Amino acid sequence: MIPDINSFGKNYLPDHMGIVFADADGDAISAHIDIKSYHLAPNGYLHAGTVVTLADSCAGYGCVVNLPEGASGFTTIELKSNHLGTATEGRIQCSATLVHAGRTTQVWDSVVTNSSTGKTIALFRCTQMILYPK
Repeated sequence: MIPDINSFGKNYLPDHMGIVFADADGDAISAHIDIKSYHLAPNGYLHAGTVVTLADSCAGYGCVVNLPEGASGFTTIELKSNHLGTATEGRIQCSATLVHAGRTTQVWDSVVTNSSTGKTIALFRCTQMILYPK
């Protein structure tokens, strides 16, 4: 377990995007972003990159919490997303769950929702490759 999961990403992309991790418990993790103007595309709607960053960060932090013994880290090797909705203000949240915990890969499913309406914004599947020291 990461001692302070929000400090873990200090000064890295999740911190700059305003991602706040609320819970990391075994095979599940959750986080949210309070939408600011820099999370939006020029058309005024939520930028897909913001949503992908939130989902990938949840899967990645979940992977860190669940690294097998002897592993030194991980890297994302595939990210699939289906965008179903958007937001222009408020908060979006993500819940990620571990689907497969292998020695060389992990697979995570993430769901991003609009906190105000409860509607699904996007569905994700992330595959992480587990790294070991050489």
